[in-house]
Amino acid sequence: MARTQIAEKSDSKAKLQKGAIMSLELTLLVWSVALTFIQMLIAVSGCALQFGLPRLSGNREDLPPADGWAGRAQRAHSNMLESLVLFAVLVLVTEAADRNSALTGLGAQLFFWARVAYAVIYLAGIPWVRTAVWTVSMIGLILIFLQLI
Repeated sequence: MARTQIAEKSDSKAKLQKGAIMSLELTLLVWSVALTFIQMLIAVSGCALQFGLPRLSGNREDLPPADGWAGRAQRAHSNMLESLVLFAVLVLVTEAADRNSALTGLGAQLFFWARVAYAVIYLAGIPWVRTAVWTVSMIGLILIFLQLI
């Protein structure tokens, strides 16, 4: 690697360390964590309404699965947790390897916005659209992955 490229990379890393710059991918990772947190609050609220807070504060050993929108909210949140792990690893490796590109940015945007839509669509109970939107979020992950191999 040429010295100027090394200097440019170290300059960009120094800016990141000072907090002056955060990549699109990292920004969307942070917002994805916020989305996951919001989904958790919705799922817990649904269960609290369905079962009551006293039952939720116990060990939940005899608690049946939530149904209706509360059950869908729980399942959407669980699915987001599974996907968030993949997204986080891909984004962090992209950052560590300094492999950010237009395609990784597009992949991150596809993932995030599809996950926002997925959460709303799952909560509304629209099955085939939900699956299509989930597929778009997976395409986003694949785009990032392809830049790393």
